[in-house]
Amino acid sequence: MIVTLTVNPSVDASTGIHEVVPDHKLRCREATYKPGGGGVNVSRAIHRLGGEALALYTSGGLHGQLIHQMLEKEGVSHQAIPIQGQTRENLIVLEESTGQQFRFDMPGPTFNEEDRQRCLDQLNKLTAKPDYLVLSGSLPPGCPADFYARIIRSVKDWNCRVIVDTSGEALQLAADAGVYLLKPNARELEELTGMKLTGDDELKAAAKRLIAEGRTEAVIVSLGAKGAFMISKEGTEHISAPKVPVASVVGAGDSLVAGVVHRLEQGGPLAEAVRFGIAAGAAAVMNPERELCKREDTERLFKSMTQN
Repeated sequence: MIVTLTVNPSVDASTGIHEVVPDHKLRCREATYKPGGGGVNVSRAIHRLGGEALALYTSGGLHGQLIHQMLEKEGVSHQAIPIQGQTRENLIVLEESTGQQFRFDMPGPTFNEEDRQRCLDQLNKLTAKPDYLVLSGSLPPGCPADFYARIIRSVKDWNCRVIVDTSGEALQLAADAGVYLLKPNARELEELTGMKLTGDDELKAAAKRLIAEGRTEAVIVSLGAKGAFMISKEGTEHISAPKVPVASVVGAGDSLVAGVVHRLEQGGPLAEAVRFGIAAGAAAVMNPERELCKREDTERLFKSMTQN
């Protein structure tokens, strides 16, 4: 069983315009709407890959209701956690004349103590404890930076593997609590270690240090189009990403996490799971806007990676 928790989900509105010009009324094409936020996207991508994950997410106002409706339509298992504020909306604009993408991410509603307690209560009410718990995405305003760390400590006796994909102080404190897997990029790894990392050897050494300190059992350092480093107690491996046409990089990181945890839940070894995750990330960038990965693309790319 896989459970994802998203404390700052969003409704993601995507549109396009020929050219972005300041101080003009910009007439965009018809918008499309998708549920968003790290954990929500991970659950959606796992569903697309043929797996099953329960998406727990905070929900407030009309946007929260819209996320419910969209997840129902997609067939994703989900449970809403009521909060007092309005779930945020993000805007993604494609400038069609240049192919550039502009992303306007809102901070989200102010999170109070009651909202935080509801999240903890909803987790504790789960009748079946998960094998994997994915904590992914940003924290909303008012939420203390150690919130993910609190959750990690509260599930220690569940014997589940916790996977964290966030940034800043929230990532630092989550690692301090001890997890199974961290997925930072190079910049986030620098923040996590407090060191300037100028090359691949330093990146790998920093990740090994996190493992030696007991802060995580494994690290995936995402390298974008170059793939990722996989570091664990068993060793280090650079896994290259397949070359694909890039339509949008949005959703690639969430698809990568989804591919990894989906394959792990199926019983695959970590190295195989990371390869599958990288294939899922590459499959996601082939799709426009926030479409995430497709199963057929992911499996085809994964097969090509294992044959090389």
